[in-house]
Amino acid sequence: MDTTTIISDIHLGSDCCQAKMLEAFLENIESRSTRLILNGDVFDSMDFRRLEKHHWRILSRLRKISDKMEVVWVVGNHDGPAEVISHLLGLTVVNNYEFVSGGKKVLILHGHIFDEFIDNHPVLTWIGDMIYWLLQKLDSLLFRDEHYIARAAKHSSKSYLRCSEHIKERAIKLAKSRGCDVVCCGHTHNAEMSFFGSTQYINSGCWTEKPCHFIAIQEGIVILERFQAA
Repeated sequence: MDTTTIISDIHLGSDCCQAKMLEAFLENIESRSTRLILNGDVFDSMDFRRLEKHHWRILSRLRKISDKMEVVWVVGNHDGPAEVISHLLGLTVVNNYEFVSGGKKVLILHGHIFDEFIDNHPVLTWIGDMIYWLLQKLDSLLFRDEHYIARAAKHSSKSYLRCSEHIKERAIKLAKSRGCDVVCCGHTHNAEMSFFGSTQYINSGCWTEKPCHFIAIQEGIVILERFQAA
């Protein structure tokens, strides 16, 4: 049966990337899905010197997966010139992606195009990223299974909440203008799902803090799931 799996915000090269969990998630994924969509920020930066052993193993696994099933890479704000490496991995690179499942039209985009703060305040954006990274590192030392501090900081930040809501509103508006029933985003690192009239919004969270989430779409049914490693 046709099943699409969507993940976002892997951030390979980041110290906070949950590469071991992701490797377990990708193992035998071709037996569970017919299509895999990487919804932005596969890399933290295009500085490959930052990639660790487990990060390279993720890239190797993606290359093997792409030989067996369709793998689509939707570009995010951290990915840089994704076309440079996409051919080596055998991935299709797009700015956004649409498909139909169970009669429902689904739109996939990372969401950073709606984040005006990135363009208007590049220095503050960099500072915010550094603070977020430090909080994630602190979490990994104090709470190995859950990233309480990073998540609490996000949800107590008025700027973050306004940005997240703005991305959601703009994504839904775009989906409606294109006649889509479902819109899937990443970028905010906040896994959530909600309905606005007949339009469904869903965010796939991230793979830099636990719990890690993914989206599964089958016959028009959209599910947001938390990955539990065996």
